[in-house]
Amino acid sequence: MMRKILGYGVVAGLIVGVPMIVTFVALKGHAPLTYGMIIGYTTMLIALSTVFVAIKRHRDSDLGGVIGFWHGFGIGLGISFVASLIYVATWESLQAFMHMDFASGYANALIEQQKAAGASAEALAKFSAEMEQFKIDYANPLYRLPMTFTEIFPVGVLVSLIAAVLLRNRRFLAVRRA
Repeated sequence: MMRKILGYGVVAGLIVGVPMIVTFVALKGHAPLTYGMIIGYTTMLIALSTVFVAIKRHRDSDLGGVIGFWHGFGIGLGISFVASLIYVATWESLQAFMHMDFASGYANALIEQQKAAGASAEALAKFSAEMEQFKIDYANPLYRLPMTFTEIFPVGVLVSLIAAVLLRNRRFLAVRRA
């Protein structure tokens, strides 16, 4: 079972990691802030569809078409955990090899959004101070690594939950045997 979790987790990690690498290399290390979240979370959902495939294949091939909720959910969490670790490793590698200063770019973009929205000088000063603290916090790996992990893992938990609920029903996408 662990071999399947690792295998599907690595596939999911590659599906989410490779487009991230391609995007940042193509943009020369600048985060696509406008559409970045949409692209990122869409890629995560596509990558984590491996959870559904893994649970279904395990149910149909190894368990005779029946799987309990907790068993399926556990498989999904394992795959999501491995994929999340690869996601974090990919992000850290991009930060190191491309000498990215994501925190500064992100903070500056948010400050510009506040200015464009017509924030008062007092509100802008307060927000700028918060962004300076964010940059300091983000430089600390004990802050950055869990933060990056929590970008993808909750999506994996949700996908695992939905897949386990759906696939515990033996009639849902049942294999038709000849």
